[in-house]
Amino acid sequence: MMKRICLTLITGLMLLMYMRCKQPYVLPASSANNNTLVVEGVINTGNGPTTIKLGRTVKLTDSVSENPELGAKITVESDANPGGTTVAALADSGAGKYIGYATGLSPANNYRLRIVTAAGKTYLSAFVPVKNAPPIDSISFQVKADGIYIFSTAHDPTNNARFYRWDYTETWIIHSAYQSYYEAVTTPKDTVVYRPTKDEIYSCWQNDASSTIVLNSSAKLSQDIIANNQVAYVPSTSEKLGVEYSITLNQYALTADAFNYWQNLKLNTEQLGGIFDVQPSQLQGNIHNAADPNEPVRGYISAGASTQKILFIGNSSVPQYWYRTIKLPYTNVCLKDTFYFQNPATGANDVSQFFHGIGVPIDDVITPLEVIIGYSESSPFCVDCRLRGTNVQPSFWVYKY
Repeated sequence: MMKRICLTLITGLMLLMYMRCKQPYVLPASSANNNTLVVEGVINTGNGPTTIKLGRTVKLTDSVSENPELGAKITVESDANPGGTTVAALADSGAGKYIGYATGLSPANNYRLRIVTAAGKTYLSAFVPVKNAPPIDSISFQVKADGIYIFSTAHDPTNNARFYRWDYTETWIIHSAYQSYYEAVTTPKDTVVYRPTKDEIYSCWQNDASSTIVLNSSAKLSQDIIANNQVAYVPSTSEKLGVEYSITLNQYALTADAFNYWQNLKLNTEQLGGIFDVQPSQLQGNIHNAADPNEPVRGYISAGASTQKILFIGNSSVPQYWYRTIKLPYTNVCLKDTFYFQNPATGANDVSQFFHGIGVPIDDVITPLEVIIGYSESSPFCVDCRLRGTNVQPSFWVYKY
């Protein structure tokens, strides 16, 4: 009897402790500065443009995820004299992006950004040396059970690069659920006509930018070689692999200080969560408010020319059974119907609905005598791929499927 009583008490105590441990967590209100300036980009000393993105941090509870810094003036300066010599100006292209060309800069000088916001505040990055990236030797991929793994290899025969960073842009073809051979036009009169090639809406291209920080270093090696470094991964269920996929890989050479900054940023943003993980550290960039050095500013500006390489992967390069598991937005959503000139059930002219923005014609419906009596149709989401991408083929595109 005593054993049963003790067992009951212990069980009850454990249950009570479990229930007390499971308490809802309410995110505390933060008094930290939620309007910190964030500066992204690299001073490109090569032939391409320098693109700098300015924004402000937002709260987790805010309804917007981006807060661009608008109306700023940005110049690139060299250390040719102690006060800085302007060598290039960036134009405001909207949405917090500033673009210009800083070509022909001497590698003998150091360079920095001067940012003057619309509110009149001046921010300066530290003068940094030019670090040009060596060419990307190769970019390759490996098919594994769960997806595509993408690797790059590079080396610097001068042993000067040592610290590397990569980012990339992905581009891939998407198809709509149905291919439309007709379009409804209202001028010069309401009618349904064959769809011109320029208005083809079955195949489009989508884009995405890398969202992870990819770094590597050869500092501990005798030779400056980065071999078979994984830079990206595409899961087998991704729509990106459905038709054709490409990745445009950019490679940057960093100073040791810049590498440490990016490494700390990666640890703080991507590799936290367990009690044995690296704990958050204070990120110290190289940008400051000229009048108030204590104001926090996020970002690290480097200078140099990047290198680039493109890889294409056609759907013939991946296992065919993957197509059964690819996640498409049209699954169980898209239905096909018919609009008749004279509906057999109601007598109404269903085709007239096209001219009021209802449905998109797909193909004609004909009698055995080849008389068109209507058109199959579906919703714009299911027919018009431009709602998710662009039907303008990228200039760099090469078909591989």
